[in-house]
Amino acid sequence: MDGKEILVNGYEDVQGALESTLDGLTAEEMDWQPRPDCNSIGWTAWHLIRVEDSQIASLMGEEQLWTKGGWHGRFNRPADAEDSGFGHTPEEVAQFKSPAVQVFIDYGKAVSERTRQYLLGMSATDLERPIGEYWEGTPVQTGWRLLSVLEDCLEHAGQMAYVRGLRQGKGWQPY
Repeated sequence: MDGKEILVNGYEDVQGALESTLDGLTAEEMDWQPRPDCNSIGWTAWHLIRVEDSQIASLMGEEQLWTKGGWHGRFNRPADAEDSGFGHTPEEVAQFKSPAVQVFIDYGKAVSERTRQYLLGMSATDLERPIGEYWEGTPVQTGWRLLSVLEDCLEHAGQMAYVRGLRQGKGWQPY
């Protein structure tokens, strides 16, 4: 198994975690916050998908599915490619209202499929391509960015599962 195959598998796991965590949740459960300054499952799921969409689109040099595919309208949000949750205040998080779970799943599937196709089309040298950014003086390569986004998405998937467990108590299993 090469690095590309590992990335493909990891990004598929993100979509699987999203679907299993959201399965059967009501609108109230999606928007429940453990405390007023905490993220809800719905906001976290939206942010997770937005991170993958925006970062992969940037690497591809393409428009985000958020705007290109009209997903912003299904989430009742502006057609703003910068609207991904970064820097949201607790008040903005609390104002987020989740659409139906199926909207999250469908947007996640669309983003996941685009990511998969992008990854499958890459060569080993593509993963080593610098992206024009630097971290502590070192050029960031495409492979490192892909891994960083994957780590971020999996962390958010874990956060969603944890909040669901807080809400529903013992017995709920994400997989």
